[in-house]
Amino acid sequence: MDADEMDIDLDGAGAGAYIDSPLSAPSASGSLPAVLSELAALHRRASSSSATSPSLSLASITYLSSAPAAVASLFPRLAEAGIPASSLLPPLEASLSAHPLPAAVAYLRLLLAPASPLLTLFSPLPFLSLLLAIRKAATAAASAAGAANPSSGSGGGRGNPRKRKKERHQPAAAPQAALSLLPRALSLLADAAGRLPLRAHPDARRSLVDTAAELAAFDVLAAVLGSDYHAETVQDVVRALAPVVLSGAKSAARVGAVQFLVTKLVPLGAEEGEDVVRKSVGYLPRYLAGMAPDKAEARALAVEAILEVVRALGSEERDGFAGYVVDMSKGKAKGRLLAVDLVLAMLPVLLPSHGDDCDLEEGSWGLKFLRVLVERCSDSVGGVRARALTNAAQALVVLSERGVEVDRLQEVMRIGNMGLGELLRQRCTDDKAAVRKAALVLITKAIGLIGRPVDESLLCAMGAACSDSLVSIRKAALTAISEVFRKFPDEKVMKEWLQAVPPLVIDSETSIQEECENLFLELVLNRICQAANLNLDDDSIKLEEVFPEGTLDLLKSICDGEVAPCIKKICASLGKKKKLKPVLASSLQNIITISESLWLRSCKPIENWTAPLGSWWLLSEVSSFAPKSVNWKFLSHHWKLLDNVGQDNGGKACSQVEPNSAFWAVNRVSLLQTISNVSMELPVEPAAELAHSLLTRIENFDMNLSEVDAHVKSLKILCKRKAKTTKEGAALILKWAQQLIRSAVDILDQYIRETSESARGHSFVTPMSSKSRGKKQTSASKSTSEAVIAVFTVGSLILACPTANVKEITPLLHTIITSGNSEPRPKDLVGGTISFKELVPSLYIQSWVTLAKICLVDDKVAKRYIPIFVQELERSDMATLRNNIMVAMADFYVRYTALVDCYISKITKSLRDPCEVVRRQTFILLSKLLQRDYVKWRGVLFLRFLPCLVDESEKIRHLADYLFGNILKAKAPLLAYNSFIEAIYVLNDCTEHGAYSESQGSSDRRPALFAIRGTDERSRSKRMHIYASLLKQMAPEHLLATSAKLCAEILAAVCDGLLSVDDASGRAVLQDALQILACKEMRIHPNICTDNSEMDEEGGEGGGTANALLAAKGRVVTQVAKKNLIQIAVPIFIELKRLLESKNSPLTGCLMECLRALLKDYKNEIEEILVADKQLQRELLYDMQKYEAGKGKGKAAAKFEAGPSGTARSPARQTPVGAAAAEVEASARATVRSVLKEVNRNTPTPPLHSMSVPKVKSILGTAGPGSRLPGVLESVRRLQRFESDDEN
Repeated sequence: MDADEMDIDLDGAGAGAYIDSPLSAPSASGSLPAVLSELAALHRRASSSSATSPSLSLASITYLSSAPAAVASLFPRLAEAGIPASSLLPPLEASLSAHPLPAAVAYLRLLLAPASPLLTLFSPLPFLSLLLAIRKAATAAASAAGAANPSSGSGGGRGNPRKRKKERHQPAAAPQAALSLLPRALSLLADAAGRLPLRAHPDARRSLVDTAAELAAFDVLAAVLGSDYHAETVQDVVRALAPVVLSGAKSAARVGAVQFLVTKLVPLGAEEGEDVVRKSVGYLPRYLAGMAPDKAEARALAVEAILEVVRALGSEERDGFAGYVVDMSKGKAKGRLLAVDLVLAMLPVLLPSHGDDCDLEEGSWGLKFLRVLVERCSDSVGGVRARALTNAAQALVVLSERGVEVDRLQEVMRIGNMGLGELLRQRCTDDKAAVRKAALVLITKAIGLIGRPVDESLLCAMGAACSDSLVSIRKAALTAISEVFRKFPDEKVMKEWLQAVPPLVIDSETSIQEECENLFLELVLNRICQAANLNLDDDSIKLEEVFPEGTLDLLKSICDGEVAPCIKKICASLGKKKKLKPVLASSLQNIITISESLWLRSCKPIENWTAPLGSWWLLSEVSSFAPKSVNWKFLSHHWKLLDNVGQDNGGKACSQVEPNSAFWAVNRVSLLQTISNVSMELPVEPAAELAHSLLTRIENFDMNLSEVDAHVKSLKILCKRKAKTTKEGAALILKWAQQLIRSAVDILDQYIRETSESARGHSFVTPMSSKSRGKKQTSASKSTSEAVIAVFTVGSLILACPTANVKEITPLLHTIITSGNSEPRPKDLVGGTISFKELVPSLYIQSWVTLAKICLVDDKVAKRYIPIFVQELERSDMATLRNNIMVAMADFYVRYTALVDCYISKITKSLRDPCEVVRRQTFILLSKLLQRDYVKWRGVLFLRFLPCLVDESEKIRHLADYLFGNILKAKAPLLAYNSFIEAIYVLNDCTEHGAYSESQGSSDRRPALFAIRGTDERSRSKRMHIYASLLKQMAPEHLLATSAKLCAEILAAVCDGLLSVDDASGRAVLQDALQILACKEMRIHPNICTDNSEMDEEGGEGGGTANALLAAKGRVVTQVAKKNLIQIAVPIFIELKRLLESKNSPLTGCLMECLRALLKDYKNEIEEILVADKQLQRELLYDMQKYEAGKGKGKAAAKFEAGPSGTARSPARQTPVGAAAAEVEASARATVRSVLKEVNRNTPTPPLHSMSVPKVKSILGTAGPGSRLPGVLESVRRLQRFESDDEN
C-alpha cells in the first residue's frame, strides 16, 4: 500500500462517521493485517528516505487503541514480518500530533502489551508528547463541559445568530470522543507508570508527576510512588501537589490532594523506609508552610491541610515541626502570621485528650505554644497582633475545656512583669482597629482569667473603646464591658459600664442602639425587677440585706447627672417598644415602701428619711409607660409626706432646714413627674385637690428653684388632661399663669423699692441694736429669696404659657440687669442708683435667665435685648452668668438664627473662657449647633475650635478629639485640608497671612486669644498635637497637596522675602512648617491607602478588589509624592538653606533634620535628587550616617541591657554593652570617613570633636590648612556655633 494513500481527512464525513461508531468495535478497514501492511510500508519508506515519518492512519490508530487482544499479538507478527519494534516510534510520535488522544491511548497499549519491548518503545520525547496530548485533551474536555453548561444569563434564544449557526455546523462528536477516551488514557497511564524505566529519565518523570497533579490523577501518582524509583519521585510529587493543596479555593482536587498526601505519601516515611523518603516526608509540612499564601481564606485552608498532614506524622516528626513553628513565630511577618494560626490549630493535637495543669508544665508544647501567642500579642505588625489575640481567645477556650486551672493560665499569660490585664489594656488602645477588636474579643473570652478586682485602667480602656470611630470596635467593646459587668458586678465595673454603655443609645448605628437598650434592660432593669415580690422580714435591720446584691448601687448610679439623659432616652425607647414590664414600677414602689417601713421600725423621725437614691427618679421615667401599675394611695401618701417637710402648719416654709431637704426636693420633683404621668388614672376629686395644692405652693414663692418647673409642669398637665376641651384647658392655664405673674410683679416691685430706699437713706438712720439688726437681716434674706424665686417662677410660667402678658415684668427685669451702669439715668427711677449685681448676685443672674426666656417667646423683645446679652457675655466677671448667657445664646441661635449669626465671632470667644465649665458648655453647645447646621464651619469658627484639642481640661480635650476625629471627618472631610495653612499662621499669631488678618477683623481687640505663641517646648508640642490631629483626617492625596502648599506658601514665602524670619512669629511659622513636613503623619507610604488591608481588615465580600484598588492608589500617590519632592520641594529647600546660612539662623539645623526625614526613604537616590547642591548632598549623607549610628548604638545597648529573655542583666554581665557599642561606633566612623573622603579631597577625616564648628574652604584652591586668610578665620569666629543634631 502506498503511503500517500493512507492519509485520511480528519475533517471529512468518514471521520465523523467513525467516531460516532462504538470504539470497542473496529471498522472494517482497521484490522491487524492492515496495520502490519501500513507499518511495513512505513518501514520501507524510512529505510529508503531520511524524511520525517508520516503518522499512522486514523483507522490504524483507532484499531491499536481499542483492540487489546490484537495489540498483544502485534509484536510476534512484527517479528515474523522482519519489522523491528523500533519502527513503531516515528509514526507513533507523528500520530501524537495528528491524532493526539487516540494516538496516546494506542501508544500506552503498546507499552503495556505482554511482549512489548519497553526499552525499545519508550523514549522521553514521545512520552513527553503523549503527556502533552493528554493535557490538551483534558483542557478541551473542560472547555466542552463549560460550553455544555452555559451561565443562566446566556440561555434561551438570545445571542448572536451567526454564532448559533456556526455552532450547528460544527461536529459535536469530537468533544464526546475526547471525554470518552480521556479516562481510558489516564487509566492506562496509571498502569504504565509503575513499569516505565523512568529512573534514568528525570525530566520525563517530573513531567509525568506534573501532569498527574494537574489532572488530579492520583492513581498515576500512587503508581509512581509504588514503583522502584519512588525514592527519587517523592520530592517531585510534593512539589507538584503543593500548589493544589495550597490553592485558595475549595475543590475536589484540593481535597483529593490532601488525602493523597496523608494516605499515600506520609506512610512512606515510616521508620523502616529509606532515609531520603523519611526526610522528605518529615519536611513536608515545613515545605507547605513555606509556600502558604498570604490571604486570610487561602491561609486558613493551608493551615487545615498542614494540620491533616501533621496528624498523620509520627511523634518525632510532629515535635520537629512544632519546634519549626515556634522558630517561625520569631521570623518574618508572613511567617509569624502563619505561625499564630498553626499554633492554634496544632494545640489540640499536641495536648493529651484528658488534660490538666500538667499539660502546661515547663518544656511542654502546650506551654510553648501559648507563650508564642502571648508574645505575638505585642508583635510589631498589627495584623500579627490581631491574629494572635484572636487565636489566644480560642486557645483559652480549648485549654479551659481540657481542664487547665485558671491560676495556671494566669501564670502562663504573663510577659515578664506584665499580666494579662495590662496586656489587654495596651491592646485596647492600639492604633490598629483589628488589634483593638481582637483584644476586646479576648476580654470577652478570658473574663475568668482577669480576676477580681478588675484593673481600673483596663475598664477605662474598654470604656474608651465604646466611643471608637469604627462600628465593629464599638460593638466588640459593648459586648466585652457588658460581659465583665455580668461576671463581676462590682461598684467600679458598674460605674464604668454606666459611663460607657448608656451613651451608645444615641449612636449613629441602629444595631448598637438596640444592643445598648437590650443590655440595659437585662443588666439593670431586670435586676431591679427582682425586688417586686420581696417582703420585709422581722429580723431585717439593714436595707442592703433585704434586696439583691447591687440593686441599691444600681439605683444610686443611674441617677448620675452625666448618664441620666441617656437613661431617660433608653427608658423612653424601651417604653415605646413595650419592653418595660409593669413589674418594674411595682418593684420600685416596693423598694420605697420597704425602705420607709425599715426606717420607721428603727424608731427614727420620718423627717430624716429619704428613699433610696434613684428610686423616685426611675419611677418617674417608667410610670408613663405603665400608669396602671402605679398605686394612687402610694403616691398620695408620699406626696403628703414629702410636701409637708420643711413647712409649718400654715403651709409656709420653716426657717430651720433639715439636712435631707435637698434630697426631699429632688424626690418631690420626681414624684410630681410621676403624678403627671399617671394623671389620667387619678380620681377627679384628688386631682382637683392636688391642683389647688400645687397652685398654692407656687404662689407662696418659697420652694427650691429645682422644684418650680416641676410644679408648673404638673399643674399644666393636670389642667389639660382634666379639662373637657382643649380650649377650656388653655384658658384655665392662662388664667392661673397671669395670676402668678401679677403676684410675682408685686413682690419684685416691692423688693426693688425697699432695696432702693434702704440703700439711699441708710446713712441717716440711727444705728440699730444687734437684736433688731438680726431680725432685719433675717427679714431681708427672706424677701430676697422670695424675689429670686418669683423671678425664676415667671420664667417657668412664660415657657409653660407663651401667650401670657409680660409687659409689667419686663421693665423690672430691665431695671435689675442695667442697675449699676455708668450711663446717666433719672434719680427718681426706682432701683436706678444701686447695683443689684453687687447687692444680690442671685437675683441679678436669675433676671438675665428670665429675660432670656421672655426673648424666646417674644421676637420684639429679642431684637432689643440680644445685643445686650452679647455685651454682657463679653464683659461679665461672673462665670455663672456667662454660662447661663451661653445657654441662652444657643437657644437664640435656633430661634433667631439670622439675628444671632453676626455675633458668632464674639460668642466663640467663650471657648477660651478662664472657667472650665463655661468652656465646656460653649464647646458642647456650639458642637450641637454645628451638627444641626445652625452654625456653619466658616470664617474663624474652625480655627477657634483648634485650641480645644490641647485644652487644660481633659474632658474638653476628649470632646474635641471626638468632634474632629468622628463628626467633622464625616461631615466636612476637606475642612482640615482647606484651613491647614491658615491654622499655622493663626496658632503662631503671625499677621503676615492675608486671610488671617481678614478673618480676625479690626474689631477683635484680642487677636492672640486663640494663638499658642512661643518657641518653648510646651507651646511647640501643643501646636504639633493640633497639626497631627488635622493631618490624621486627611486622605493621602490631601497630604500630598498639603506638603506642596507648605513648600509654596511658607518655605517659598521665606525665600522670596514675603515672610521674615527675623520676626519671632515668622520663625515660629517656618519651624512649624519644617516639623510638619518631617512628622510621621505627613509621610506617604505605598500602603497608606491600605490601612484596611488583609492583615488589618475585618473581612467582608469584595475586600480583595477594594484592597487592590487602594494599593494601586497608594502606589500612584507615592510616585507623585516623589516627583513633587524632586521638582518642587528640593529646589525650595536648597534656596532656603542658603538663605538661613547667610543669616546664621538657628533654624538651619531644623531644616537639615526635615530634609533627612524627607529623604530617608530615598537613600539610594540622594545623588540624583540633590544633583544641584553637592555640598548639601554630602552633609545629608553624613547626617543620615550619624543618625543611623546613634540608633544602632541605642538598639545594641537596649538589647544587651535587656538580655535574651527580656529581663535586665546583672552588673557582672554588662560588659558586652560596651563592646557592642564600640563595634557599632567603629562601623559608623568607617562609613563616615568613606563619605567625607570626597569632601576633603582624600585627606584624613578630622576628629569628631573638631566638627563642632563648620569648616570653611580656603579661597586658594591649592592652599594648605595653614594658609587660610585672617579675615576668613575672623568670619568663622563670628559665626554662630553649629550644634549637633541631637542638640538641635
